Amino acid sequence: MHETEHQRDDKNKCLSHEWLAILLNNISDQMDENEMRALLKGCSAAHFNNLGMDEKLAQYKYNLKEFISFLESEWGWIVTHNKEENVIVVNENKPHCVCPLNNRSNKTGLTSLCYCSEGFAERMFSFVIDRQISATVVSSIQRGDKNCIYRIVL
Repeated sequence: MHETEHQRDDKNKCLSHEWLAILLNNISDQMDENEMRALLKGCSAAHFNNLGMDEKLAQYKYNLKEFISFLESEWGWIVTHNKEENVIVVNENKPHCVCPLNNRSNKTGLTSLCYCSEGFAERMFSFVIDRQISATVVSSIQRGDKNCIYRIVL
């Protein structure tokens, strides 16, 4: 019996997930958390550039309110902006991990990929408000939580 293309794709996704999990576990054995966070935040540039985010976000440059409206209406995110504390809490509001390396799987074990997601969020919000911000994943499907939630300090 021959494998179908769909079966091969499924096997390749499993292989990719396993390969990535082994790589990340090996890296985490060699680095402390801050080094790993810095390394993987930097990797977010690949996804950011691949999606052409500079062009997509250009219309929101210097307009945080409109950008938040976009995230809520187009991406379905739940966004809370505490202006007094200068903090935004973003809930991706999805039942699966949105990381393209995880292929919408709810498989856990790739928790360090969340550092890349922190970097992606930092890149987006930094671009929009035109200054460096800090993002931290506070809840993650990869960590066994219901949703991926970020705390963004402006």
